[in-house]
Amino acid sequence: MSFLEDNSAVMVKTRELCETIVSDGEFGQLQKKVEAFFGNDEAREMLKRVQDWGQELGQKQGAGLQLSETEVEQFEAARTELLENEVASQFMDAQQALQTLQTVVGRYVGLTMELGRMPTAEDFAAAEEGCCGGGGGGGCGCQ
Repeated sequence: MSFLEDNSAVMVKTRELCETIVSDGEFGQLQKKVEAFFGNDEAREMLKRVQDWGQELGQKQGAGLQLSETEVEQFEAARTELLENEVASQFMDAQQALQTLQTVVGRYVGLTMELGRMPTAEDFAAAEEGCCGGGGGGGCGCQ
C-alpha cells in the first residue's frame, strides 16, 4: 500500500500530527504528571492496591456474594486516600486526558475512513447515537 510508505502524504501528515501532539505544552504537562507518578513508589502502590481490591470486590459481587458494609467502607477509605494523594490524583487525571486525546484522534480517523470524507459535527453526533445500529442510513455513513 503506497500510502503506508515512509514518504507518502499520509505518513508525512501522521508524523506531523505526532510532532504537534508531542510539542504541545499541555501534552508535556500531562507527560510530567505521568513520569512523577511512575517515580513515586508510594503513589504507585496505593493505586495498585485500590485497583486490585476493587477487582476483588467486583469479582465477589459478580459471583453473587454480598459485600459487607466493612469491606465497602474500607475500600472507599482507601480510594479516598488515593484520590487525596496529589501525585496519584494528577496521574489519573493525566491518564484520562491522554486516553481522551487518543480516542478523539482515533474517532476522527475512523470516521474519515468510514465516510470517505472529513467528518462533520453532525457525523460525530450520529455516531454517538449509534445510528448505524439503530436503524441508521443516509446521514451517518451507513448504507
